[in-house]
Amino acid sequence: MDALAPGSGEVPEDPFALHNSASAVLDGHGRVVGWSERAQEHLGYPPDEVLGRTALDFLFDPRDHETVRAAAAACERERGWSGVLPVLHRSGRRVELGFRARPVVRADSAREWFLVAAPAQEMLQWETDRSVLDGLFRRSPIGLSVHAPDLSILRINRALARFTQLSTAEIRSRRIGDFLIGPDVKTIESRLRRVLETGAPLIFTEQPCRLRSDPGHERVVSVSAFRMEHPSDGILGVTQLVEDVTDRYRARRRLALLNRASARIGTTLDLGQTTRELADVAVPDLADAVSVDLLEPVARGEETAEEASGPVRRMAVQSVVAEALRVMYSVGDVFQFDPRTPQARCLAEQRPILEPELRSSPGWYFHDPERTQRALDLDAHSLIVVPLTARGLLLGLLSLWRAGRPEPFEEDDLTLAEEFAARAAVCIDNARRYTQQHQAALTLQRSLLPQELPAYSAVDVAHLYLPADPATGVGGDWFDVIPLSGARVALVVGDVVGHGLHAAATMGRLRTAVHTLAGLDYAPDEVLSHLDDLVNRLAAEQEPAGGRSRGGQQIVGATCLYAVYDPTSRRCTLARAGHLPPAVVTADGTVSLPDLPEGPPLGLGGLPFESAELELAEGSLLALYTDGLVEARGLDLDEGLERLGEALSRPGGPLAETCKAVQDALLPDHPPDDVALLLARTRVLAPERIASWELPAEPAAAGRARHLTEATLTGWGLEDLAFTTELVVSELVTNAYRYGGGTPVTLRLIRDRSLICEVSDGSSTAPHLRRARTTDEGGRGLFLVAQLTERWGTRYTRDGKTVWTESPLHHGTCR
Repeated sequence: MDALAPGSGEVPEDPFALHNSASAVLDGHGRVVGWSERAQEHLGYPPDEVLGRTALDFLFDPRDHETVRAAAAACERERGWSGVLPVLHRSGRRVELGFRARPVVRADSAREWFLVAAPAQEMLQWETDRSVLDGLFRRSPIGLSVHAPDLSILRINRALARFTQLSTAEIRSRRIGDFLIGPDVKTIESRLRRVLETGAPLIFTEQPCRLRSDPGHERVVSVSAFRMEHPSDGILGVTQLVEDVTDRYRARRRLALLNRASARIGTTLDLGQTTRELADVAVPDLADAVSVDLLEPVARGEETAEEASGPVRRMAVQSVVAEALRVMYSVGDVFQFDPRTPQARCLAEQRPILEPELRSSPGWYFHDPERTQRALDLDAHSLIVVPLTARGLLLGLLSLWRAGRPEPFEEDDLTLAEEFAARAAVCIDNARRYTQQHQAALTLQRSLLPQELPAYSAVDVAHLYLPADPATGVGGDWFDVIPLSGARVALVVGDVVGHGLHAAATMGRLRTAVHTLAGLDYAPDEVLSHLDDLVNRLAAEQEPAGGRSRGGQQIVGATCLYAVYDPTSRRCTLARAGHLPPAVVTADGTVSLPDLPEGPPLGLGGLPFESAELELAEGSLLALYTDGLVEARGLDLDEGLERLGEALSRPGGPLAETCKAVQDALLPDHPPDDVALLLARTRVLAPERIASWELPAEPAAAGRARHLTEATLTGWGLEDLAFTTELVVSELVTNAYRYGGGTPVTLRLIRDRSLICEVSDGSSTAPHLRRARTTDEGGRGLFLVAQLTERWGTRYTRDGKTVWTESPLHHGTCR
């Protein structure tokens, strides 16, 4: 076949093959005695023009004769020569040919020279190709193997021989499975067969593998393959290029693992979830098993202890080995590492520890012998322990084991584990700080708002509280149920401008003030007036230099609804300061919003508040709420009130279920504003539990009061309280007669959770407790009342005052 033209892009055949090259024979004197057809094609001389002529006379330019003679001398000396010489074409142009010259001795001992020539460009290309082929097998850093159609190995280069740790002679005629082990052998062979069958090359395909000579280390190779074909003889086999990319693959995998860790660790501010995310990311790409242990104070959301050797809490465990490492400690266990363990050293020295090969035992020591034995039975062979440190504080440690895979941990793995730990520690510390702040907020909330409302004789109650800021758990809205004298109860709902801790602190001060004012038995409108003064003082405290408002807005503002319900009269007295009116639901489910005097918001100062009175049937439902409930998610106020009415119009059910119905109807998502809801279902004290008399203002009133008290308590089965109660009633009635201004005296006894005694008169002068001197003849009455009762006090009415006492329903003194 003719040699392919230079520059065609294909590898040419041997240019010195007989069917491709020009050949000539010279005798000992340099005369041409043989001339081939190819010589005529290349140089243009027919045989009859060159035979018998001296080659120097027509083939070479005189300027090149010295070069030709030097080549001839070298051929004579070395019995052969090859190189490039310029020759003259018949047309006179110079042509560079590559020559191979060999001396030939004829049978008659005469010496001749056999010359073979080809275009110099083809010869150089062919020599280059031979050099490339030699380089692939001798000097290339990339492994090369040539396989027959049955995938037996025909030849490998030196690089692949070093990789397989077998010589080129040892591996010839063998198969891939003779030096590789595991399921990867079948994968590699199936891919090579696909190349043989389809002719589609395999390009840079990464493949894990293990050598029979070193089964403990997994390697990753990049494989490319192409099919070898002959123009006439068909498929010759397949050639495979193999490069060890283990280090590159591991570096890329570590980088991907770090990126994944950055995306997956710290998605929440939950301490447990953050530690679980850390454990999940590290298994199985880096380790076969992972545990995350935090110092006990850190696990509780507190500051880390100074002693790092203290107990730890196991926060997360992850493993791909069946039940491996789970035999040690479970999530939530609190324990202390034995001082001999790497974990204890890591905590004490606050530095990472790499144990590529665990000696004699996996490195765990337990005080429990059974647990120790189970741990020793595990096939763990390599360990990394890294401290979790953030902002200079030691939080805990991360432990990683390898048990299922044979490769031990390396320094690069330790570096990756430290990166994991550094990123995770910041997230853990953020979660710890959030936990600390959240617990502080919950503590504040528990201190500012009632948690468990006790049972009351006047009402059944239920509540709903949702702060706008779920991170802190507190806000400016509040509610309260305050027991008052005479079996009455105060129902309060308020709203402070703003959200978060600042609003909560202001709310706490107002709630405390409401409790104090309620204890003084002020009427609802008077309570709001005093609260208005308090809000003005709070605004003055926050007043910036030069004024008490910023941007024309009040710095401190609040609204409030205050209601007092009396179960003896079924009357409810209400007053509101810029607050929405309550919803009243009758026993048949009818909902109404009573028309109450609105009153200005707290803090405007100087404007009056008015009270209104409602008479509520037994079983009526009173709903007090803040605007965040009915204006959530952009609801129009009328629409919100309508939805509230629909949710409340289901009489008779448990109040907790009614709260849930209101929440579902108005708050499907977390509210953008603080929400407080207080539901109260009214009760009525039975008439037989109340006794009331009007006594004339005369000296005999005290005796009459004692007689009525004794008879009533006997009828109620409280004879054991008769003596002390008679003394109390006698003293209070006597004081009313002396200082009441001659108005009739009203005595009322109420049998509730305690025995209530009330004496009312038309005077507004309040009695005062004082300690009488030994020489005084009087002044000991109220002191005696205080000693004989559990509580006592005075409340003012429009017509005078009422002095009341409460005594427990059992015999005995209260002091």
